[in-house]
Amino acid sequence: MTLLCEVPHPSRRSMLKASGALFAWAYLPRFARAADNRDPRLIVIVLRGALDGLSTVGPVGDPDYAGLHGDIALSLAGPHAALPLDGFFALNPAMPVFARLFGNKQAAVVHAAATAYRDRSHFDGQDVLESGYAGPGHVATGWLNRALASLPPGERVATLGGLAVGPSTPLVMRGAAPVLGWAPQSLPPPGDGLAARVLDLYRHRDPVLAVALQKGLDAERMALEGQMGAKAMRPHAGLDSAAGIRQAAKGAARLMSADDGPRVAALAFDGWDTHVNEGGATGRLASLLGGLDGAFEEFETGLGERWKDTAIVAVTEFGRTARINGTIGTDHGTGTVVLLAGGAIKGGRVIADWPGLKPAQLYEQRDLAPTSDVRALLKGLLADQFGLSAAVLGDKVFPGSAAVKPMRDLVV
Repeated sequence: MTLLCEVPHPSRRSMLKASGALFAWAYLPRFARAADNRDPRLIVIVLRGALDGLSTVGPVGDPDYAGLHGDIALSLAGPHAALPLDGFFALNPAMPVFARLFGNKQAAVVHAAATAYRDRSHFDGQDVLESGYAGPGHVATGWLNRALASLPPGERVATLGGLAVGPSTPLVMRGAAPVLGWAPQSLPPPGDGLAARVLDLYRHRDPVLAVALQKGLDAERMALEGQMGAKAMRPHAGLDSAAGIRQAAKGAARLMSADDGPRVAALAFDGWDTHVNEGGATGRLASLLGGLDGAFEEFETGLGERWKDTAIVAVTEFGRTARINGTIGTDHGTGTVVLLAGGAIKGGRVIADWPGLKPAQLYEQRDLAPTSDVRALLKGLLADQFGLSAAVLGDKVFPGSAAVKPMRDLVV
């Protein structure tokens, strides 16, 4: 199931731009490193469809967990044992890379988290998550783009702009700040004769699109450089599959590792709506989590020395029910997990004010009750990585959220 925040009406220009060309990309000069030798990067991964946080990071120490989550509850015993994180929480076994990063203090979990949204519509929930507003339907720009636009003029992160990975720019990355759009194998191979002919046509008839196409081809070449090769990668896997998730991260890492590449990126992956046959330690959810785990590994490998200054956050619009349903799946819920990874993350922790899973402790007697605000976490990352003030974060980036204080000490 593919979940989109809007129904696209592609024009000739929008289709080309969504295929890996520039959305708004100016000439990008090289820059000198900051005095503290930090070169921070922030990668936002949006998991569309509502991630089951209780089958991703299971509260195995909660006596009510196994009974509520039934056949898809994680367990420390058995052939597909969960990976212990501490004495209370354990990780889905499909995520050994995240477990290793957690052990190396380069990954962390925020549990029982949610946005301010309390209904259960995917479209509205995704709108709230990506727009940064408390409710749906407010704007056509996203908090990550507004964060870039709020940086001081000439600041290198703002000048280098953002990266949007996928067939269209996620809402979280839309706005006035410059954004490079790239989708895995969205364009013909850079040396392909067809690409050259189309480029020549646009140079004569539409110079603006010619520049955009050339930039897109350059981005494609950089993203594929050192990989399997264009021919081996076709056809590309969908972004709602484990292989597609990993492939997208691999190309994004290549683009972000360049000295003059973007420092901020947004990737959006569909397919996390697990009403039926969800699986726990094995099955559909585990396969997707394996793809996400592979994405963390691709960023770690592809960013190289840049990894030490990188923060990755994986977020979803809301969680899923604490009780499994009659089809061994879960329905739309509230509280869930946020996953953090990267060399810049102060990891080795599960951050949770655990609400409990007894009937009276559940939100509306059905969902994991949220005790952490996702906006607080995102504010903390933006403050620590790029120095944005609480005032700017509360007024411009997440409008009307001054009462939500940035979560501290997420970054080393």
